[in-house]
Amino acid sequence: MRDNNTPDIIYTKVDEAPELASASLLPIIRTFAQAAGVSIGTKDISLAGRIIAAFPDHLTDAQRQPDDLAELGQLVKTPEANVIKLPNISASVPQLVAAVKELQSQGYALPDYPEAPQTDAEKDARARYDAIKGSAVNPVLREGNSDRRAAVAVKKFAQANPHSMGTWSADSKTRVATMQANDFYSNERSTTLTEAQAGPARIVLTQQDGTEIVLKDGVEYHPGTVVDATFMSAKALDAFLAEQIEATAREGTLFSLHMKATMMKVSDPIIFGHAVREFLKPVFETYGDKLTALGVNPNSGIGDMMQRVKDSPEIVAAIEKVMADRPPMYMVDSDRGITNLHVPSDVIIDASMPALIRAGGKGWGPDNKQHDTNCVIPDSSYAPVYDETIEYFKQTGALDPSTSGAVQNIGLMAQKAEEYGSHPTTFEIPADGTVRLIAANGDVLHEHNVEAGDIWRAASARKAPIEDWVKLAIERQKAEGCEAIFWLDENRAHDAQLIAYVKPILEAHGVADKFQILAPRAATRKTLETIREGKDSIAITGNVLRDYLTDLFPILELGTSAKMLSIVKLMQGGGLFETGAGGSAPKHVQQLVEENHLRWDSLGEFCALGESLKFLADVRSNEKARVLGKAVEEATQGVLDHGRSPSRKVGQPDNRDSHYWFARYWAEALAAQTEDADIAAHFAPIASALAENESAILAELLAVQGAPADLGGYYHTDADKTAAVMRPSATLNGIIG
Repeated sequence: MRDNNTPDIIYTKVDEAPELASASLLPIIRTFAQAAGVSIGTKDISLAGRIIAAFPDHLTDAQRQPDDLAELGQLVKTPEANVIKLPNISASVPQLVAAVKELQSQGYALPDYPEAPQTDAEKDARARYDAIKGSAVNPVLREGNSDRRAAVAVKKFAQANPHSMGTWSADSKTRVATMQANDFYSNERSTTLTEAQAGPARIVLTQQDGTEIVLKDGVEYHPGTVVDATFMSAKALDAFLAEQIEATAREGTLFSLHMKATMMKVSDPIIFGHAVREFLKPVFETYGDKLTALGVNPNSGIGDMMQRVKDSPEIVAAIEKVMADRPPMYMVDSDRGITNLHVPSDVIIDASMPALIRAGGKGWGPDNKQHDTNCVIPDSSYAPVYDETIEYFKQTGALDPSTSGAVQNIGLMAQKAEEYGSHPTTFEIPADGTVRLIAANGDVLHEHNVEAGDIWRAASARKAPIEDWVKLAIERQKAEGCEAIFWLDENRAHDAQLIAYVKPILEAHGVADKFQILAPRAATRKTLETIREGKDSIAITGNVLRDYLTDLFPILELGTSAKMLSIVKLMQGGGLFETGAGGSAPKHVQQLVEENHLRWDSLGEFCALGESLKFLADVRSNEKARVLGKAVEEATQGVLDHGRSPSRKVGQPDNRDSHYWFARYWAEALAAQTEDADIAAHFAPIASALAENESAILAELLAVQGAPADLGGYYHTDADKTAAVMRPSATLNGIIG
């Protein structure tokens, strides 16, 4: 039974640019939805909101707020769920610390983030904070598999208005470097659990003297679950990084590290720290004890390190000397001297690699010029995707967005499938020995001989989500009739277990001839060849490749991944509608604060809203909601066709202008439609008022640009101040309400 107090649609409160845009767009959505009897509620899954919810015992009654993420986690397991999910911060430690400090400055008596917890109170605080950082939101909400594709209107617009692409040359020095042995790929073991093996498993480290350390107890596994275990050798990683630093210097390119310290919140910050330590190795060798005393943690990056050593001129000088001696580094922000190794969350592989590839293999160097780049991707599991893409474009030249086909994605992610390195079964090994993953019945599922400092991880994918994923792929291929490829490597342990599920299901449905199963490198080449011919392809992938490919191909095809239609068909019948990637959202906020111009594009929100309303119409038999949903599609087309998307520079139309045009086109479409006379009559005067007051509204929106904007915070903004900034047109507000 549906709880009558639950809103028809939940719109998530998030962070940074998407949340600022919500302050302008959400009032429009609420006003229009009321005409169809549709209620819009919100749930706070922002980083600040999650921090506040985690420490009720430290706060006043007025400051406390419920754990909205946990509540949403329950809702998505019901048929009633209808959630529009905007991109949230997957916090690295520096981001988490910054958010805590901001909240403390606003009067929230939160404990500091304990870098090295000693007391019970510190250990408790650390455990609560660790549950918040990284990809803490998506695994909770994604109770279904992913269906991501470009909306037809978006794809057509991109072909008619192709974005700029860099020039590729056959002699480009840009390349991908990855480990050849002793990484996660080469050490992976995988098995599918029997009935007897299901239940609570244990992860145990047996040290060389025979003593045992229980790394994790009570890991619950179900029958049919694919369970993996693997590790990356710390010594092999360091040797690889040292080799690549030297190779970069020889080749005269930029050094760049590409990984995901947000999604892989345990493993990748450790790998990032190894890169920082190796790049600045002479500094750590000379000043190691002092750096430790100053609280330097290489996992937090060079930026945090520089703050901690700023009062030690000899260390600052040593760092500057090493940086001068090393090859130049790929820059996040060359104007401000922010390097690739400054902050672990600044360079995220699924955004950084496609941007570099789109630019013809060029990255920005410290001289504020573009150069060929050594793209260092330590683990070789998915590095071949980027390596093959780069080699392909060297051979063929850049992709032409005006003629390219589209790549859709069906991604396995339901019920925390393949949550590599971001969960409580990833460890930095404390001592030499043997790690065993022991099933409930005592069977040793996997074991590895490890050394202190190695990174060991386990991951899993349940039977029901795997079967649902394959069936979703069958549905999409039938609907599209195009090429469909399972990106699975028969020589990889985990993928071999998935293939054992995939083939019988395809055969049982009589569609085995409609699909190919290719390793990621071969699938990359085949897909690029297909879309270059103007044809479409469906990439059917695991969770991590879903994340990577739904940035790579959209950035090449559309210029951005924020415009993708992202539908999660929840396994219990509900719907989760995601609005695209966060991308450069932090830079958007910086620009708004400095000059009151927000270039965030809400096209992803428009697409998700239309799908959410149509889904609501289907499950609630609300035909007025369907009328609204169809009109959203017309409005979105209008925004695209008339060039009403935000511009990048101050003094030009921005996010708020695009919302005015979206509201106007939406109202005009509703007034013109003939399916519902009451809806048409309701919106006719609104459409007229929006058109008649165009000059006044646009003038009011433009007038505020140029001066700094006060939001009252970054992670925890002031609602009234944000509304004043994002809704500056009194005329528009008067019409919309």
